[in-house]
Amino acid sequence: MAARRMVVIGGDATGMSAASQARRLKKPDELEIVAFERGRFSSYSACGIPYWVGGDVTERDALIARSPEEHRSRDIDLRMRTEAVELDVPGQRVLVREETGGEHWVGYDELVLATGAVPVRPPLPGIDAEGVHGVQTLEDGQRLLDALEQRVESGGAPRAEGGEARRAVVVGAGYIGVEMAEAFVKRGYSVTVLEKGEQPMSTLDPDMGALVHEAMCGLGIETVLGAAVTEIRTDAQGRARAVATEDAEYPADVVVLGLGVRPATELAREAGLPLGESGGLRTDLAMRVRGHENIWAGGDCVEVLNLVSGRPQHVALGTHANKHGQIIGANIGGGYATFPGVVGTAVSKVCDLEIARTGLLEAQAAAVGLRFESVLIKSTTRAGYYPGTAPIHVKMIAELRSGRLLGVQIVGREHAGKRVDIAAVALHAGMTVEQMTCLDLGYAPPFSPVWDPVLVAARKAAAAVR
Repeated sequence: MAARRMVVIGGDATGMSAASQARRLKKPDELEIVAFERGRFSSYSACGIPYWVGGDVTERDALIARSPEEHRSRDIDLRMRTEAVELDVPGQRVLVREETGGEHWVGYDELVLATGAVPVRPPLPGIDAEGVHGVQTLEDGQRLLDALEQRVESGGAPRAEGGEARRAVVVGAGYIGVEMAEAFVKRGYSVTVLEKGEQPMSTLDPDMGALVHEAMCGLGIETVLGAAVTEIRTDAQGRARAVATEDAEYPADVVVLGLGVRPATELAREAGLPLGESGGLRTDLAMRVRGHENIWAGGDCVEVLNLVSGRPQHVALGTHANKHGQIIGANIGGGYATFPGVVGTAVSKVCDLEIARTGLLEAQAAAVGLRFESVLIKSTTRAGYYPGTAPIHVKMIAELRSGRLLGVQIVGREHAGKRVDIAAVALHAGMTVEQMTCLDLGYAPPFSPVWDPVLVAARKAAAAVR
């Protein structure tokens, strides 16, 4: 009996996790695994790119978890620089285009869509000019670093004539934007961040976003709010020289786009597969594409259920992508696994400022009809008398009457951000803020005040919703 064939489109977190897990469960004579990746790298950490650019990670290959050769040694036929260009769902086949330009069809018994996400790139004048960079893939990061090093070798960085620091303009103040701002600060650049909204980090409520804005300015990062970019202006050689808004022009030696991402689902859309409001693929709990028994999808190209709001949303994070791949591989390999959903946890930093959130923002809670109370407390990351203690702000949102925890946001200095995990577990468990006040958290002066800041916020929230 011929082996069944599993075809994977996408050679990063979800795709290769699915392939690896399926291979653990099925031998090559039972399941043939063929994977297609249009880029030059497999199984790498895109989340680590800003830290590589900033110099915290010194080697590119440190971000690669498993090379194509390692996958092939495990009987996974990973074909690099090969792009899937069409899906024939009724015929159970995929049209792929090789680097040489040749095309051919590949049949499948099981299909895994792990196409990821693509960066938002608005159609502005000059957006494709030399010197304008995205940082979505490892190849993007390499191009950016190569460009920066080329300017160093030509005497163009990191100092301009007269001793002024070279200028980096980052468009967008979301996670990627603030992380890239930090990377350029570390490289000695003068950094301007342009954000069209009224606060950086739109994943926070406005009062918490204001804390981030204040801190970024204090770090020497010029952060301009309400600044919608209208044009990338270029010099006579066609290289980016400035970023223009309706009101001003900001000189730039390098421009980085940090405007977020959208699901890469063009193939799926053209094939008639079901998409949600965000453009992400709709799947069931087993990560099977709805209405299709042998098509699976995971990672940045799908929507997931938010367990707090009960609504689907698009969440582009490597943590979920790897879990999706494990679940898909287990199910294709004859096991059984499900992905119940997320609570929306994320953490980031800019220099020594840590930023974290989980659950719902006020606007999200209101949008689903929840009535709630919000509280904000300021505390310290360690006992107040212990050396190195730093400020931390915790905002907590709880449902009226029931006291159910709905969301937590944290902005603070060292050791602040990962406290969000306490709230993430509480959200998964469906805890109330009253129940949270009795959590048995670790305490010693080097790690926390007697009352951890999260518990202080829970006490205040419990009083507010009674």
